Amino acid sequence: MQVKSARRSNPERTAEMRARLVATARRLFVAHGYAATSTPAIVEAAGVTRGALYHHFEDKQAIFRAVIEAESAAVAAAIEAGDTPQRSARKRLLAGAKAYVLAMQADGRTRLLLIEGPAVLGRDAIRAIEARNGDASLKTGLREAIAEGALPRLPLDALASLLSAMFERAATDVSEGMATADVLKVIERILRGLVSD
Repeated sequence: MQVKSARRSNPERTAEMRARLVATARRLFVAHGYAATSTPAIVEAAGVTRGALYHHFEDKQAIFRAVIEAESAAVAAAIEAGDTPQRSARKRLLAGAKAYVLAMQADGRTRLLLIEGPAVLGRDAIRAIEARNGDASLKTGLREAIAEGALPRLPLDALASLLSAMFERAATDVSEGMATADVLKVIERILRGLVSD
């Protein structure tokens, strides 16, 4: 009796190929940077044809954008995973800040999201990606903290933007060797200072 092998559907094969290309491109972008990574190098490292790459991505910038989208979504997922709705809004903000700093320690992530991403895609594109991911979580957390009275009523967009800049700098400092514990201690103190208005 012949056993039928499980056949993957076209959408499954497409998703697998796309994921393979994105993972390979990510590895090369981290190792060599955007400028020094070519599409032929991605094709060779992924073990696919040039046609396969261009079937899924228009050009190198498009695959780079897919890498940035995936990295940003991974950071947002890490923040979400550390969220505990039973805690106060202030404690949830602190937990989210910690989760962000820790998630950004993944190999090459700070360089991809905070240095190369804005340089290659432009600040507007990066802000749009951030708005769909981590910034949305941050704004929700701040809105809840303000509603609970844990934070003073400040302009939400300005507050989110400035805190986001602080978190990005913290991630950069940690990636450059600053002690994570020191960075988190300062972030916690700054957030607590907002409370004692």
